[in-house]
Amino acid sequence: MTADDVMYLPESPAHDPEIEEINAEAFGPGRFVRAAYHIREGGPHERQMSFVAMHDGAVVGSVRMTRVAAGEGRALMLGPLAVKPAYKNIGIGRRLVKMALEAAEQAGAGMVILVGDEPYYGPLGFKRIPRGQISMPRPVDLLRVLAVEIKPGAVATLTGMVDHEDRLQVPA
Repeated sequence: MTADDVMYLPESPAHDPEIEEINAEAFGPGRFVRAAYHIREGGPHERQMSFVAMHDGAVVGSVRMTRVAAGEGRALMLGPLAVKPAYKNIGIGRRLVKMALEAAEQAGAGMVILVGDEPYYGPLGFKRIPRGQISMPRPVDLLRVLAVEIKPGAVATLTGMVDHEDRLQVPA
């Protein structure tokens, strides 16, 4: 089996139960206390930029995008990205990330951020956000906060506490 044997589709509400199962298997109950999860609880994710990988009629992988903000900056936060164990290491996750990044660019996003491993995400264009530039609502290893800049200078606008864009209070 290869990543080409899998069908890739935009996420729909019908996929939600299977996506939840994959995320539970991949991240366990500890996912609920993570900074990125707390941010995602602030509002909906962007279905039109979220994708699933299907094999034999079942969801075997998923990636989601969520709108976030910090300071003057606006971004999309990629994640969770999860693939069923039997389907790992064949390129499904990388294909899902590339699809999400292409959708973000088409939507006009300036950048995409995530909390993840640089050895995995670095070859996909992600780089560390400079230490001290942002913070998260819960403890997080800031060396794992990465961004891919779609529009030059976008990463520099993301400063301070990152949160779901829906939680952002707009001054009157």
